[in-house]
Amino acid sequence: MKGFIQRHGEKILGVLSGFDRMRFRGTLRLLTSVGGTMAWLSRAGVLIKDFVKFAENLTKQVRQATEEGAAAAGRPVRYLDRFVNKEELVRRIHGEQGLAAHGLIAVLSTLEACSSYDVYRDARAHQIQLRRRQRKCLHYYFYWEDERFGLTQVRLQTWFPFNVHVVLNGREWLAHELDRAKIGYLRRDNCFVDMEDFARAQKLADRQSRLTWWKQLNRLLRRAHPLHARLWKASPLDYYWTSEQTEWATDLAFRDADALAELYDPLIHRGIETFQSADVLRFLGHKLPGHGGVHGQFAGEVVSDLKARPEGLRLKHRVGRNTLKMYDKQGTVLRVETTLNDPRALKVYRRKQGDDAGPRQWLPLRKSVADLTRRAELSQAANERYLEALGTLNADTPLKQLTDKLCRPVHDGKRRHRGLRPFDPDEVRLLEVISRGEYQIAGFRNRDIRETVYPTTTDDRQRRRQSAAVSRKLAMLRAHGLIKKIPRTHRYLLTQSGATVMAALLAARNATLAQLNAA
Repeated sequence: MKGFIQRHGEKILGVLSGFDRMRFRGTLRLLTSVGGTMAWLSRAGVLIKDFVKFAENLTKQVRQATEEGAAAAGRPVRYLDRFVNKEELVRRIHGEQGLAAHGLIAVLSTLEACSSYDVYRDARAHQIQLRRRQRKCLHYYFYWEDERFGLTQVRLQTWFPFNVHVVLNGREWLAHELDRAKIGYLRRDNCFVDMEDFARAQKLADRQSRLTWWKQLNRLLRRAHPLHARLWKASPLDYYWTSEQTEWATDLAFRDADALAELYDPLIHRGIETFQSADVLRFLGHKLPGHGGVHGQFAGEVVSDLKARPEGLRLKHRVGRNTLKMYDKQGTVLRVETTLNDPRALKVYRRKQGDDAGPRQWLPLRKSVADLTRRAELSQAANERYLEALGTLNADTPLKQLTDKLCRPVHDGKRRHRGLRPFDPDEVRLLEVISRGEYQIAGFRNRDIRETVYPTTTDDRQRRRQSAAVSRKLAMLRAHGLIKKIPRTHRYLLTQSGATVMAALLAARNATLAQLNAA
């Protein structure tokens, strides 16, 4: 990201990174399995045959308490009998009625699918047992203006086992923190287009991942579900909180819309035409094999797509259920955003769960809010890798200015090297390989290039010839200043000018005639 900012710094007001939309899930872990539920019912003295009546009684208590509490606050529950954009409805209610007691805006209810249990009678075994089943039940949506997080949504399932979802926005949280710190800002929608002090704002945003999240989420739960402690009094259960989805956004606020508009189209072309599957995997933190391709055990799907939205053009890269997006917001903000829905391919250095005295080791990242700090670190790293790769493109430089010298022979003091052949298929293949994102940090070796450019062979003599040919090509690229050798290693890195040239050449080669004529 430093390279991007250095290249375009005169156009940028400031940079701000932090959580955007966050979705949490609260579950009573013991009740997420049939065995655990039966064990808890046994401890609570509830017979399996009485489960349905027991669950109905709990639901009745929850619904009664919610209806009465909403009415007392002056916001009676609104039942939605069809699909309604809840956020728009809540904004309208807020605009018309303002805030009720303790910041409450609205309580909505609707029938939605949920996962629960039912009693199954096994005639053959002459016994009854619990089985998991999908059903529909009433869900309550609570909306209020929280003193810490701003606009907050809590969704409560009114049927056993009473799962909870919390949705909030990190930019809302930051706005409240800025107000308390008396830092001036200009905000449009959920992004800040200008800031009195970006450095101080970033320090405030950095606190987000270090909150004691389970305490904050329990605080929000008590507002929406005050009966929780009473319902489980016979055999107490606490909610276990997980991060179902997190969006981590890096916003670059430009000085004016023209500056961003001039840069944005080339960035879009760079992202869709140059970044390959291996690049996207690297951006999102996946380990890649030495040959630079996709790992043999990877069974997912890597997709990149463009979508025109009312606000502008959005580029999204997807690996499984995780995404990396770039789009322009409010005309002057370039946003790069990593969304994690499935963190299992990522790692965190921690002890095994339940082994507090054991050694720390690299283990799969959990959805638990206990790993939220690491989740933020990985998301920020993904954004930075992406911006660093995009930063190799300078939209203001004519292509001929980059290529004229490269196409002429050059002498490095020892020998003469031929000029580059930017549209020769074999040469382009070489340029594509050394431009891969996974080589931008650790560099590449002769072997990496040989194994990718040439067919695999078991003939030692042929392999030596291939290696010698790659050495000559690398020497030529070094003489032209496109790559440099990492001291005391056998690895090479693209120079800054080399990265710019590669990006421009590959983008020009992949452009359509219509795009070239438009330029």
